[in-house]
Amino acid sequence: MKLGIVGLPNVGKSTLFNALTSAHAEAQNYPFCTIEPNIGIVTVPDKRIDMLADLIQPEKVTYATVEFVDIAGLVKGASKGEGLGNKFLSHIREVDSIVHVVRCFEDKNITHVEGKIDPLSDIEIINLELMLADLEIIDNRLKKVEKMAKSDKSYVKELELLEALKSAIEEEKPLRSLSFTDEELSLIKSFRLLSLKPVLYVCNISEEDLISGEYNDYVKQVINYAEKEGSEVIAISAKIESEISQLSEEEKKEFLAELGLEESGLEKLIKSSYDLLGLMSFLTAGPKEVRAWTIKKGTKAPQAAGKIHSDMERGFIRAEVINYKDLLDCGGFNKAREKGLVRLEGKDYVMQDGDVVLFRFNV
Repeated sequence: MKLGIVGLPNVGKSTLFNALTSAHAEAQNYPFCTIEPNIGIVTVPDKRIDMLADLIQPEKVTYATVEFVDIAGLVKGASKGEGLGNKFLSHIREVDSIVHVVRCFEDKNITHVEGKIDPLSDIEIINLELMLADLEIIDNRLKKVEKMAKSDKSYVKELELLEALKSAIEEEKPLRSLSFTDEELSLIKSFRLLSLKPVLYVCNISEEDLISGEYNDYVKQVINYAEKEGSEVIAISAKIESEISQLSEEEKKEFLAELGLEESGLEKLIKSSYDLLGLMSFLTAGPKEVRAWTIKKGTKAPQAAGKIHSDMERGFIRAEVINYKDLLDCGGFNKAREKGLVRLEGKDYVMQDGDVVLFRFNV
C-alpha cells in the first residue's frame, strides 16, 4: 500500500510524515521545503501479530508495511506548472490513495500560504488542481476517441464515459464522487486520473483540541465536505505525533494513556487507509515466522496463497484456517485441531480479516 501525503505548503505534511516514519524529512516554515518526494516505509502496528509471536516464539516476526510518500505542497496553478506543479502531480499518480493534510489549527507563528486559515478553501485548491490535470488527459483522449468512434462502434462506450467524466469535472465534482461499473473502471484505469484516487482527509489539529476530544469548527467543515464526496476524515495532531515518535514503545503507551488516547495517529491513519482501500490482513504462524499479509477484502483462498508465492496459487489444494482468537484461546494448533476449530477450506473460500492460514499445495 502506497499513500501519498499532500496538502498546501505549511499545513504540517512533513511534520506528520516525520512523525509517522521517523525519517526526519525537512520540515520548515516556508513553501516548497519539500521538492523531491520523501519516502518512508512503516510497519503496520498489529496486536494480533504480537500475541501470536508471544505464543509461538518464532525465529522471525514480519508485520505488514505501508509506504508513505511526502509530496511537496501544491499551490494554485499546479496543473499549469506553478510551483513545480507538474512534477508534484506526477508523484501523486504513483500512489494508491491520497492522504490530504488540512490545517485546522491557529498559530500566528506558522504562516499560511493563502494568508488565512480556511480548510475548505485549502481542500478546494488541491482538488481543483487535480481535476484540471485530469481534464487535460480526458480532453486529449476525447479528441482521439471521437475520431475512432465514427468508424469503429466499439469506441462508443468509451466516448460516452469520457464525456461524462468531462461533464463532472466541469461541475467541479472529483471523479471519486461518481459511481462506476467494473467495465468503466477498466476503460479509464490506464489514464491514472488523480481525482479518481480515494482520499483520506487528515485534519491537523492542536494538541489542546486533540486532548479535549471535541472537534473544532474547522474539522466539522471538513467532515461535512467529505461526506458529500464519500471520503473519510480523521483528526491528528502532527505536533503530538512528532513527540510520540521520539519515545520507546513503553513510553508511547504511558504518554497516550496520560493524554487519554487509545491509539496513536499512525494507528488511526493506517486503519482508516486500509478501510478506504478495502484492504485487510490474513496471518501465517509457524516456528520460522509469524507474518501479516495484506490483501483486498473479498479475496479467495488461492489468490491469497499467491501473495505468498505464485506456486501456492497455481498448485492450491486447500487451506487450513482458524481465527487468530481461537488459536490464542487454545494455546496452539494441536489443541485447536483436537477441538475441531481448524477448518479445511477450498478454492471458493473468501478470506476473513484475522484468519490464520496454512496453505496446502502441490506443484
